[in-house]
Amino acid sequence: MKIYSILCLAFLVGCNQPTKKEAPNEPSEQWTADYQAISMLGDTLRSSTASDKMMAQYRTKKASYDADPNLENTIWLGRFTAYKGDYRKAIEIYSEGLQKFPDESRLLRHRGHRYISVREFDKAINDLEKAADLISGKENRVEEDGMPNPQGIPVSTMHGNIYYHLGLAHYLAGNDEKAIDAYKKCLQTSSNADNVVSATHWLYTISCRMGNHTEAQQYLNSIQPDMKVIENEAYLQACLLYKGSLKPSDLAGTTEDSPSNSALAYGLGNFMLCKGDTETASVIFNEIVSGSDWASFGYIAAEVDLATKF
Repeated sequence: MKIYSILCLAFLVGCNQPTKKEAPNEPSEQWTADYQAISMLGDTLRSSTASDKMMAQYRTKKASYDADPNLENTIWLGRFTAYKGDYRKAIEIYSEGLQKFPDESRLLRHRGHRYISVREFDKAINDLEKAADLISGKENRVEEDGMPNPQGIPVSTMHGNIYYHLGLAHYLAGNDEKAIDAYKKCLQTSSNADNVVSATHWLYTISCRMGNHTEAQQYLNSIQPDMKVIENEAYLQACLLYKGSLKPSDLAGTTEDSPSNSALAYGLGNFMLCKGDTETASVIFNEIVSGSDWASFGYIAAEVDLATKF
């Protein structure tokens, strides 16, 4: 994803499959297709070949699971199966895990995440709503990262991850009020900067889309340029853009095709859309979906917008 090229296009323009619901603990049918999903735009989505390093990590998790298929090893096998691009197999692993460990919120949370990846938003909502019910009144805990950041400091919590993904699933399914409610709960789970900027980004995005511009701006009150984010720098920059502390041109210069840059580009597109510049927003969203990181949230959100709002 090239933020610089997106901005050039933006300024140029400015100047001139329904799915059957299943019970949360039912195992999914085995996936036999040679692709992972069909996009909202009708494209077949296939994963690229995983790196040697990723495959080595996956084999380690698989060996641990084969030796002892307990809950923790099931979760880690599912996570690394997804990291290497096999989201359907990860869903199958979580479904089998739920047969052995019914009502386990973490399995539902991770399966819900991967249902989002494969564009099955109703199934994601089913899992994540049940997970949210299961954690009610229970202690929140930091969740270990599958792909640790350079500082090795986890930035999310178990409860926060459930509400974050639930909010996203509702947003992608068009349930804006429910998405707002989930992200408000996510914001309450932790005061660390990474959680604050990521939840605030979506609260602003959804409120703005709903036409609640005053409310959208109010969510930005806690956003400051010197916030000590570890992972979510893209969300911080997006929030600073919404707040007026950054200009669109300040986001130029990033060329890597990555989930982080897709998130930032989606923030820019939504910013232009909320300003009434639908044409520029469309250019930006089309640029996002021309990339390869189709499992990233910015990509999925842009894809849904193009399929349903343009």
